[in-house]
Amino acid sequence: MRRSPSAVLAACCLTVVLVMASVAGVNLALKDLALDLGASSAQLTWVADAYTVALAALVLPFGAIGDDFGRRRALIAGTAIFGLTAFVATFAGSVGLVIACRAVMGIGAALAMPPTLSTITAVFPADRRDRAVGVWAGFASVGAVLGLLLSGSLLEAFSWRSTFLALAAMALVAVVAIVLLVPDTRGAEDPAVDLGGAALSAIGIGALVFGLIEGADRGWDHWLSIGAFVLAAIALSSWVLQALRRERPMLDLRLFALRGFSSGFTTLVIQFLGTFGFFYVGLQYLQLVLGYGPLRSALGFLPMAAVVMPLSSLSPRLAARWGNKPWMAAGLVSMAVGFVLAARLGADSPYWQFLIALLIFSGGLALSATPSTNSIVSALPPAKQGVASAVNDVTREFGAALGIALLGSLFSSAYADRAAGLVAGLPPEAATHVKDSAAAGLEVAADPRLGAHGPALAEGVREAFVHGMSHSFLAGAIVVGVGLAFVLIVTPHRSVPVEKSAELAVVGD
Repeated sequence: MRRSPSAVLAACCLTVVLVMASVAGVNLALKDLALDLGASSAQLTWVADAYTVALAALVLPFGAIGDDFGRRRALIAGTAIFGLTAFVATFAGSVGLVIACRAVMGIGAALAMPPTLSTITAVFPADRRDRAVGVWAGFASVGAVLGLLLSGSLLEAFSWRSTFLALAAMALVAVVAIVLLVPDTRGAEDPAVDLGGAALSAIGIGALVFGLIEGADRGWDHWLSIGAFVLAAIALSSWVLQALRRERPMLDLRLFALRGFSSGFTTLVIQFLGTFGFFYVGLQYLQLVLGYGPLRSALGFLPMAAVVMPLSSLSPRLAARWGNKPWMAAGLVSMAVGFVLAARLGADSPYWQFLIALLIFSGGLALSATPSTNSIVSALPPAKQGVASAVNDVTREFGAALGIALLGSLFSSAYADRAAGLVAGLPPEAATHVKDSAAAGLEVAADPRLGAHGPALAEGVREAFVHGMSHSFLAGAIVVGVGLAFVLIVTPHRSVPVEKSAELAVVGD
């Protein structure tokens, strides 16, 4: 039976939203989960990050599996694993089980995510493919916002368990849609499983993301962080050597010699570093400084979707007319401006000032995401579109982890430095809480035993927060600026046709 390409696109985008929503949406549920299960701060970190580590580590080898053995099968299996595990998490009685479920959900997401883009590129004709990729990129970008909105809405009336139950229900709908609407596609060649490359890439990328997360939490000189980075360096170096010797590697790393491929990869990392760093700090700004609840905080980010979706659909036409490079560069410029405007916000700034920064930042993400995605997709032949999709996904997850780790650690450090001047006269335990986090500081300030000093402490905590946010967002602007320089120097004005770039892809040529 012939499926409509538009119906295939809808089913695949539903899965994309499901995967990306689970990255961000859980953050709003952490406070409720901690109160219910008695989770520590370290455990809460891993409730959020176990999913990201598993997804980032496995998405590349799982993309190759879909290419070799059938993308529809991988899509159904991954979405089903995700949904069933989310359902189990709904009834978890310990935080350890929640963390384990989040990790298995990440495994399912790693299996499901690559076939979405590779299936789209396989079923759409060439003259409609770029626009379809633009729609996919738009949903990949706003999926996190939709996840926040879903979690915020549920948490207004229900417990944290409702967020996992909702994800399970969405996964069930997605599986039905895939079964009914998505055809099976795969690479034209006989399977050539690269077990060594799969293992080394999974260990290397997983250890790198783990090290970034632990470094931000425990300190960059902690033995666990250093050990993870050493393991990542060994595994990734071994993967490079193994891939260069193998006739048909999982991913031919010589593709990074293609300027379009390498610039698309780098730009996507920068985009999602900025996006999830902005989410991480900006969401706390709405909750702790402006005093918004979970739903109102999620609604505060909703205008991002109103900008990203239409611009993501438009950007393929712009890139087709003027090339990828101008729009990748323009998007990064807009993201940097959004960061600078957000860095200028104060403790008494109204929401509309935050909104302006958010809209400009979002416009930049929308302009640059699709051309960057197309730069990677066009560098690989049709037989390896699952790997192309997986490379896109790795960049997003790696960028998200890096953004939270880098901008989050800079924010925390700057906040702690400023908050240290607020704790004179406080009991030692209360002083530690104030310096640890703004949320804890506001709880201390609300203690009636502080009397008239409470409101002054609360105001000081908010000022310390915006001080940390300013440092974090200015650093984000600098990182985006470095990415902009790379784009201007390296990116070709026009993409290399896939027929030529495929000469470098040693997959049965």
